[in-house]
Amino acid sequence: AYLDPGSVFGNPLPKVWKSPLRRSRFGDAAIVAFLLAQFFDGIFTYIGVNTYGLAVEANPLIAGLMASFGQGAALLAAKSLAGTLGVCLHLREIHAAVALLAGFYVAVAIVPWVAILLM
Repeated sequence: AYLDPGSVFGNPLPKVWKSPLRRSRFGDAAIVAFLLAQFFDGIFTYIGVNTYGLAVEANPLIAGLMASFGQGAALLAAKSLAGTLGVCLHLREIHAAVALLAGFYVAVAIVPWVAILLM
């Protein structure tokens, strides 16, 4: 009298939603550190390029964007994209990568800019 719906209609559709995010203090700290690193890298880059010229920018992609669109627009676009991608990693709960990227930006972007600008 009653049929199994799977045998009549085929396989059921998989669930596409995900359970709510689990709160992670490490993940929250990692994304805050990453976003702060992006912010300060953008500020220091803007100050450094305005002070010493475009030749001081070590990233050729950012330097090309600055030459084409101006320092402010290029930095705003690049840092907005980087921040958005970092938030996407955070939402996918890939917190270790976000933390490693934050440390990477501090080591290779913020520390050199501080050394250049304060020396």
